[in-house]
Amino acid sequence: MPTVLLLSGSTRVGSTNTALLRTAAALRPEGTRLYDGLKALPAFDPDDDVDPLPPAVATLRAALAAADALLICTPEYAGALPGAFKNLLDWTVGGAEMPGMRVGWINAAGVAAPTGGQGAHGELATVLGYVQARIVETACRRVPLQRSQVGDDGLIADPEVRREVRAALDALT
Repeated sequence: MPTVLLLSGSTRVGSTNTALLRTAAALRPEGTRLYDGLKALPAFDPDDDVDPLPPAVATLRAALAAADALLICTPEYAGALPGAFKNLLDWTVGGAEMPGMRVGWINAAGVAAPTGGQGAHGELATVLGYVQARIVETACRRVPLQRSQVGDDGLIADPEVRREVRAALDALT
């Protein structure tokens, strides 16, 4: 079974984006891996993008190299990608892991979000195009979530949300 690396653009402990990806991992535990090193990445510096790589960057690139596809779920901050997640993407530019990588994303912005996360996803499409990732349109979905939909176990039980998550994973694999 192809491996899908799950990347959350949020560093929040109670993030609905991360909860959605934890739900994806629970739905397909044998074919997914949740990356949890976002906070550990150093600020991108082209001078540091040489061997030996900073350990957190080497871990990120190894996780990417081991994956067949990526599923991203990121919030939008101030109309753009969160800085920490853009930093993660910057670290992918100098690596050889992204060209041709199948990528999808789920937009979990709540229904009251002013733009529904369009700014972040526009930037995401730009960066992914730059690193020559292959965006799988059928794996890109809008699934608005509210914090109240996240259970005490950190997962989302709503059957419609789970159906959308499964459909995105199926499209990637």
